[in-house]
Amino acid sequence: MTKNTNRLLHFFSCTFAVALVSGCASFAVSDDILVQRTGFALGLEPSQFTISNRMDEGTTTRYQVKTTSGQQYNCFVGGSVNVLGKSVSDAICTETGKGAASGSATKPTGNCNALLKAAGKC
Repeated sequence: MTKNTNRLLHFFSCTFAVALVSGCASFAVSDDILVQRTGFALGLEPSQFTISNRMDEGTTTRYQVKTTSGQQYNCFVGGSVNVLGKSVSDAICTETGKGAASGSATKPTGNCNALLKAAGKC
């Protein structure tokens, strides 16, 4: 092979490796994983909420959740595909209308767990 052919093969090999390692949330985050991570984060069973307005942005999936009791949340997870397989973070959810500043001044209306009690939020 010529020197230019070797360089071209090396370039494509490196490009493929980077693409494989970096991955995108749309490939890594299945609907089932999204439901599982959301249920765990909110302490709810899958039948107690619905997911809508999913948007995959690079390695982040953002979506909205509405519970059967009427609460609404904005949530996100991070996801990627690498040489070890798929990797998806825990879901992070914020109740709609209750940002960090207002949420810290109010007491939670749902479940109160040990961490919330220790933080003085119950």
